[in-house]
Amino acid sequence: MAYKKTYSTLCALSLLMFSPLSQAQDWDGTVLGFEAPPDPILGDMLGIRNILTDNGFTYNFGYLNEIAWNGGGGYNHDSHVAYIDQFALTFNQDLEQWTGIPDARIEGNIVNRNHNDDLTTKRIQDPRVNFNELTQESWGGQSITRLGWLTFARSFDQRRLTWRIGMMNKVQTFDQIIPCDFQMLSQCGGKSGNALTWNNWNVHTWGTTLAYKITPTVTLKGGVMEQNSTAASRSHAWSWSTKGSKGVLLPLEIETRPHINGLPGAYNLGVVFTNAPQNDLYEGKSGGPGSADPDGFRQHNNTWFMYAGLNQQLTQHADDPLRGLSTSFSMSLADQRSNYMHAVYAASLRYRGLFDARPQDTLGFGMTWIDMSDQYAKHQRDLNRQSGITDYTHPAYRPVPGHSLNGELYYRFRPVKWLELQPGIQYWHRPGGIANTQDAWVTELKTVVTF
Repeated sequence: MAYKKTYSTLCALSLLMFSPLSQAQDWDGTVLGFEAPPDPILGDMLGIRNILTDNGFTYNFGYLNEIAWNGGGGYNHDSHVAYIDQFALTFNQDLEQWTGIPDARIEGNIVNRNHNDDLTTKRIQDPRVNFNELTQESWGGQSITRLGWLTFARSFDQRRLTWRIGMMNKVQTFDQIIPCDFQMLSQCGGKSGNALTWNNWNVHTWGTTLAYKITPTVTLKGGVMEQNSTAASRSHAWSWSTKGSKGVLLPLEIETRPHINGLPGAYNLGVVFTNAPQNDLYEGKSGGPGSADPDGFRQHNNTWFMYAGLNQQLTQHADDPLRGLSTSFSMSLADQRSNYMHAVYAASLRYRGLFDARPQDTLGFGMTWIDMSDQYAKHQRDLNRQSGITDYTHPAYRPVPGHSLNGELYYRFRPVKWLELQPGIQYWHRPGGIANTQDAWVTELKTVVTF
């Protein structure tokens, strides 16, 4: 079934590339969730911001916090309010005005995360299985300040080809068609992060990428990036060392940003191959279960991952082109021999400017289906056979994951220009893919301040 959907997605992308409906126009993704930066609380900082801009330095400095409270259900019913926050600085130094090199620039990102308080692992999911979802997408596993990326980029061929090199993150080049507005992880952006071989946002590895505009609306992207299993560790937060590297990632993506019936959309299809050894989730080196094999688990010298998505505006308000309804869909399909999340499908609806009195507010609703790896499930069953434990309530029992279904509803508004408040509610069906875990309700509040 997953392969049929993948084929259908590829066919749809091919049709869009050559469709007369996808002719180049001024592309504005506001209704799709790509909001322009709001007016900052610090203004022009007594003219300092304007001086920096005149010299080619632009930046965005923001604060984010995400709160989640388990209103009912889940693995642990004890009430808990989980809180995380982060400060993020993203900057760009234009070098063209100093060097004459077309589009030459230095790009950087620094993120400070705090409190490390995740409701998912503390209350919602059974801690005896790997988590496949997060109530707070910005939880990064540590309270830490780290370099997200520091790269050099420039263009060639009359700005059709963009080259980037340095300590980079995949989000700079790949899977850019869906914004991260929801608080639930699976609804935040596309699904390329589910590869589990590279990281989102605030973790860097060495690499180089190319993005070439085949037509004004179609871009082909590729690259070579380091796969480093220690990249998210504290010791690597500011390191430019390749210590811990296991191989390379070879991502390839095609993206199109057409207008369908005059309304903007964004579509992509990507694959990622790696030659870094990946452990099998079940099979041992001798052919039997890895948990009973003294030589350990079998290693695969090459694995694959595929992701795709769409984000399309459906309606436009008669009096305001920046108001309307949009829909997005994203999916991933992984090599389930080594990736415990086999298939993930997420769909959402957004309406910007639902009320005339609040034209910049957004209402969002999304649902996600997650199917866990058969190899991972076999491994859990094998451990239970070895231990002889069949009682789910026994601490040493290993729950067998299947599928899960999660949903989120939010409303975002700006009481003042520099502040966004986003209350919402989440519903978790079979958290972590475990049927024995009670369905859960989570209340959320996301706050964004722009400095």
